[in-house]
Amino acid sequence: MPSAIEKKLASMNIELPQSVMPVANYVPYAIAGNLVFVSGTLPMKDGKPQDIGKVGREFTTLQAQQTARLCGINLLSHVRAACGGDLGRVKKCVRLGVFVNSAAGFTDQPKVANGVSDLMVELFGEAGKHARFAVGVSELPFGVAVEVDATFIIE
Repeated sequence: MPSAIEKKLASMNIELPQSVMPVANYVPYAIAGNLVFVSGTLPMKDGKPQDIGKVGREFTTLQAQQTARLCGINLLSHVRAACGGDLGRVKKCVRLGVFVNSAAGFTDQPKVANGVSDLMVELFGEAGKHARFAVGVSELPFGVAVEVDATFIIE
C-alpha cells in the first residue's frame, strides 16, 4: 500500500525517476545510522542534464527555481531508494545544500534555492522544514544551472 508521501507525490503530479548509479567513484547516497546523506544531484531528465547555463544570464531566478525543483525530484528518487522504496520512512529533511551556477553579479541564490525548499515543505509538511545553504559558484558539472545535496532522517 502506498504511503501518504507517495500519495502526496501522485497528487502533485510528480513521478520520481529511478535512482541511478553515478558514473564517477561515489554513491548517490550513504546511510549512517538513521541519517541519509544524498550526494550532489543534478537536474537530469531521461538521463540527460537539463538547464545548461548560468543563472542571471541564460536563466532567470524563476526558471532556476524550477531547475532546483527538478534537482529535488531527482534527489527524492535517491532517498526513496535509501528507504527501500518507501518515502513514508522519512522523518525529517534536515539540510539542503544548493549550488547555483551564477553569472557575475547574480546574488539571488536564496531565491533559487526556494525551488527545492518549497518542494520539501509541500511534500513533507513540518518534517520538510530544514536548514540550508545557497551559494553561487562559477561552474557546475556539465554546465548545469543548479546542483542540490541533502541530509534526511529516516526510520
